[in-house]
Amino acid sequence: MNEKVSIKALLEGVEVEWKKLGEVAEVGTGSSNRQDENENGKYPFYVRSKNILKSNTFQFDETAIIVPGEGGIGDIFHYVSGKYALHQRAYRINVVDNVLNAKYLYYFMHSSFKHYILSKSVGSTSLSIRKPMLEKFQIPIPPLKIQSEIVRILDNFTELTAELTAELTARKKQYQFYRDKLLSFEDGEVEFKRLGEVGELVRGNGLPKKDFTENGVPAIHYGQIYTYYGTSTTKTKSFVSSETAQKLRKVNQGDVIITNTSENLEDVGKALSYLGKIQAVTGGHATIFKSNNEILGTYFTYYTQTSMFFSQKRKYAKGAKVIDVSAKDLAKFIIPIPPLHVQQKIVSILDKFDTLTNSISEGLPREIELRQKQYEYYRDLLLTFPKNDAKAEV
Repeated sequence: MNEKVSIKALLEGVEVEWKKLGEVAEVGTGSSNRQDENENGKYPFYVRSKNILKSNTFQFDETAIIVPGEGGIGDIFHYVSGKYALHQRAYRINVVDNVLNAKYLYYFMHSSFKHYILSKSVGSTSLSIRKPMLEKFQIPIPPLKIQSEIVRILDNFTELTAELTAELTARKKQYQFYRDKLLSFEDGEVEFKRLGEVGELVRGNGLPKKDFTENGVPAIHYGQIYTYYGTSTTKTKSFVSSETAQKLRKVNQGDVIITNTSENLEDVGKALSYLGKIQAVTGGHATIFKSNNEILGTYFTYYTQTSMFFSQKRKYAKGAKVIDVSAKDLAKFIIPIPPLHVQQKIVSILDKFDTLTNSISEGLPREIELRQKQYEYYRDLLLTFPKNDAKAEV
């Protein structure tokens, strides 16, 4: 069935009445603060983030849409039905007019609210919402039968995305289990060596982001290793001029770039295998590991993702707000060194898991991205109605 054609038929000739949100719903805030959180609480506690906390008490028992009053404006929506607690700087929208389906309103706000509220919100650096802004938001109201059908269609898309996301979560747990299992060895089973014994560790220098150019010599900034790249790459996100590149440390095919600094222990020691044929460069807060003929760079990169490597990071990490593991200390890390053919087999297995769980060009993340785009396309198609200018807010 052609979905676009069926949607066009569904909406053809439909009469729509536009009303302000305040005409069809009750808008208000909660009275709780973060100090009311209890991790063992019975009721959901909605605050100003996507995270849902817990509380021992509830303030409302209803079906409502929750949006933050500041922070994440237009991006965070919760659809709740039942008893819940609410932060004093979060808004609840409870539909009180029987001409409007609450779930339909939830989807419409996902589609159109951000554009509206960003043009009305208060503050230049910290945007916030006032109650009258919400109450003046215009809602298109087709017949209830049409609203219900729109909800049914969008629920199906949402359910499919949720199923894929749940599968991805399960696959990631499976991947982590097998990765640690494949990279765990008993004493005497393989030789264990310090990282400094099986390769050279070269500390980077320089490379502020202002040095980036549109093209030129491939460059890898340490911050991109834990925000942009996955396990390996053949191409770089950034480039520098040839003059700047001369001052920076060189990264060759097969080298591994390791982050030395971060605000958390998780990102310190995160590694990226560079598999590009063109020599790249990197800068400060990163160390280049140039392996010898005893260890594959890709094998070592996977080992840096294990719980065994993490425990060594905890041992050598220094600092509180900014955490650092120096190149000198990285050289002390103990690494299991099986024969090269075993390393290659492990890499081959983990590459398949990595593609399935992390690849943005294939695997589950790609599938989820495509389904999300499909959902957004049909959501906007279903929720775009001609507006009555006479009714529109000025």
